[in-house]
Amino acid sequence: MHQKQYFCSLMKIRLLWILAAGSLLLANACKSNFEQIRLSGDPKKIYESANTYYNKGDYQRAQTLYELIIGAFRGQPEAEEIYFKYADTYFQLEQYILASYYFKNFSNTFSLSEKREKADFMSAFCNFKLSPTFRLDQTYTKQAIDGFQLFVNTYPNSERVVQCNQLIIELRSKLERKAFEQGKLYYNLRQYQAAMHSLDNLLKDFPDTDNSEEIRFLILRSAYKLAENSIITKQTERNAEAMGKTKRYTPRYSEGNKRKETAKQRQTTLT
Repeated sequence: MHQKQYFCSLMKIRLLWILAAGSLLLANACKSNFEQIRLSGDPKKIYESANTYYNKGDYQRAQTLYELIIGAFRGQPEAEEIYFKYADTYFQLEQYILASYYFKNFSNTFSLSEKREKADFMSAFCNFKLSPTFRLDQTYTKQAIDGFQLFVNTYPNSERVVQCNQLIIELRSKLERKAFEQGKLYYNLRQYQAAMHSLDNLLKDFPDTDNSEEIRFLILRSAYKLAENSIITKQTERNAEAMGKTKRYTPRYSEGNKRKETAKQRQTTLT
């Protein structure tokens, strides 16, 4: 009886080893197939396999193979397709900095290509994808805006123009919010001169902002606070500047939410 149980256990272990070995061999076979293609030195074979991987969504392997043959197909009809798909593999793998670079390179290299319009859009769109929350550095946001604006100017009849304009509005809204929050931060830190300068620039850059009343009110408050905290010799001059801002503010927002606070501040200064 014990001998039979031992034999069954041995057979089970042997079967598990066979299954494990089979799986390992299958994995190695798949890996070796890619490696054989990669090391084949046959540009045509590599090109066909790269397209197969690309169409299956295996962008990492496709990218590796396209990179091997870009030079081999230079000047040939396949070069355009290879370079565009190579750029797109970076986008699909969310490597947006390199994707933007290669799409722009494609546009410059294949200036007569039908794919140039899409490449120019994608180059800007990659920067859009890189645009972070408004609290962080907005370099990519500005680059995306410039890229979309250049696209609209270059391809005014493109069906992508509407999307570009929508994305520009979204990106500019992010820049506006960053500037607004920065101005409020200066105010809360009692850096009133910096707050006025920042908020004045915000109104110049975004004259149609929906927050104009609150922005101008903060400018007024900053002006009064600056005067209040100034040395005596400067208080009269700065109070006069604050009063001038109030006179320009009041008619514009006579029905605004801040009118009572503004009137109270003005009365306090006069007394």
